[in-house]
Amino acid sequence: MKNLSSYLHEISGYMPAYVWNFTVLIAAFLIGSAIKQLIIKTSTYHQNKTSFSFLKSALRYASKPLSLLFPLFVFYLMIPLLKLSSVFIQIINKSVEIAFIIGFAYLLINIINIIQDFVLHSYSLQKDDNLRERRILTQLQFIRKFFVAFIIILTIAAVLFSFEGMRKIGAGLLTGVGIGGIIIGFAAQKSLGNLLAGFQIAFTQPIRIDDVLVVENEWGRVEEITLTYVVLHIWDQRRLILPINYFIEKPFQNWTRTSSDILGTVFIYTDYNIPLDALRQEFIRLLNDTPLWDKKVQIIQVTDAKEQTIEIRALMSAGNSSKAFDLRCYIRENLIDFIQKNYPDSLPKLRASFSSESEITFAKKA
Repeated sequence: MKNLSSYLHEISGYMPAYVWNFTVLIAAFLIGSAIKQLIIKTSTYHQNKTSFSFLKSALRYASKPLSLLFPLFVFYLMIPLLKLSSVFIQIINKSVEIAFIIGFAYLLINIINIIQDFVLHSYSLQKDDNLRERRILTQLQFIRKFFVAFIIILTIAAVLFSFEGMRKIGAGLLTGVGIGGIIIGFAAQKSLGNLLAGFQIAFTQPIRIDDVLVVENEWGRVEEITLTYVVLHIWDQRRLILPINYFIEKPFQNWTRTSSDILGTVFIYTDYNIPLDALRQEFIRLLNDTPLWDKKVQIIQVTDAKEQTIEIRALMSAGNSSKAFDLRCYIRENLIDFIQKNYPDSLPKLRASFSSESEITFAKKA
């Protein structure tokens, strides 16, 4: 009984070489795609379509590299069936080898994306006290970018060193690695400094993803931390891009370093005759009526007395800086409205008194 290989060779004898080679290529693609679809269809039977699923995420990210690797593997097994000269067979083998290296690197990068997807689901930022989540996601984002860059570099090196000529060049370069290392070190010291700063930020964490910062007189949230720069999402939808070593070398404000809660202040200037007890009661009522207040701090005090006005400071607490800003605006507007409606005489005013002699002198000069 003839084996499958002999049977295929016999069939190939009835076809022109180019037709047979094209048929083998199409067959490899169809068989590989069928294997991939079979695995995916079998796996999707266990997916939960209404919530996050690790299997769903794995299939979503691994589907593209498997679409390359499965047909490539089947084609590699069918290379002996091709009607080509030994020179072309060697070229095809080398091309398939390079494609395998690239496809495997693509798969590794997507495995990193699967892990990131799982961590992002497990540690969501959508809550007020998310310090632990921001710490983990900051490290995750930096480590992911580092490993992706590392995989790409290794892939390029593996492709180059798969050629015999490149191996000889590489061996020659190793003899001058000392001088070359010094030259590269001087040329790339800025980039290496940024990379080391990135490692320091990822693990000491003076800033984290979603931290609220005041940098260069701009208020915003940390949107992205890369290997070389940090993206700050400014409150008015602009993006401030800063080199990563900026946060090692220069001072900045971090409003969410240890917790997201923050104190907000409102200053109001009134006349000396303002009834402070009534103003204090209105302040407390306003805080109790708004969900922006976290019910921790409520203080209203006279913090300064000037020639014409007194300075009243209202101090209140909120769960995060965004709520604190809205709470300050709410309190400022309503306290001013309360004074205007109930104590208009307590608004700032300019007083002047004249003696009778001063009035006569002023009248004569007029």
